[in-house]
Amino acid sequence: MNVLVVDVGGSHVKILATGESVPRKFVSSGDLTPEQMVSGVKRLAKGWQFEALSVGYPGVVVHSKPASEPYNLGVGWTGFDFDAAFDLPVRLMNDAAMQALGSYRGGRMLFLGLGTGLGSAMIVDGVVQAMELGHLPYKKRTYEDYLGRRGLHRRGKKKWRKSVADVIELLRAALQPTDVVIGGGNVDLLKNLPPGCREGDNQNAFTGGFRLWEEGRNWTSDGDQSAHPDRGVIVSGSASDE
Repeated sequence: MNVLVVDVGGSHVKILATGESVPRKFVSSGDLTPEQMVSGVKRLAKGWQFEALSVGYPGVVVHSKPASEPYNLGVGWTGFDFDAAFDLPVRLMNDAAMQALGSYRGGRMLFLGLGTGLGSAMIVDGVVQAMELGHLPYKKRTYEDYLGRRGLHRRGKKKWRKSVADVIELLRAALQPTDVVIGGGNVDLLKNLPPGCREGDNQNAFTGGFRLWEEGRNWTSDGDQSAHPDRGVIVSGSASDE
């Protein structure tokens, strides 16, 4: 199956299709709507063939649908019909969970994404569970306020690095993972990874998106990942570009 993976972020929307090696991207913004995202993806994916999509969404996803509006984008995402907009089957997953899935090697893996906020997910014996650890209280604020971009700018790299190490130690003790992956755009700002951790790669989001459509696998616990085989293959550019 040819799949188009869409990684929706606060600064860019990135896409990659099966058989392609170089991702494409366009600039997003704090007021990006789902209609604008769909239109931008259709334009950007011209010339690529795909028959299904995986979309990494920066917010809570339940039964492959947004359960809340994203913090760093515009409104209108909850209730939006992605299948109808693309006229193809779409599997939606939290963006951190999708990157976690692409990083997974087995066992109990904790993924933390250091970026605009703090993405988090855990995979236990092949079942993905997105989490919202970033919004839990930590000291006088939240984990995200210390480990996200705001904390980095407010407190500086040295204190930010110490907070990253401290929080990872707390989460390892609480969640008992056998593997810890640190990803996100700011992972490169760490001088050294905390003990027992490995560095993720933003490209793993694409790997996770492709894995979502592996035949015979259901990576989520909600069971709502059915495809729609009656719909055809799209050659982008022949479809509507509105």
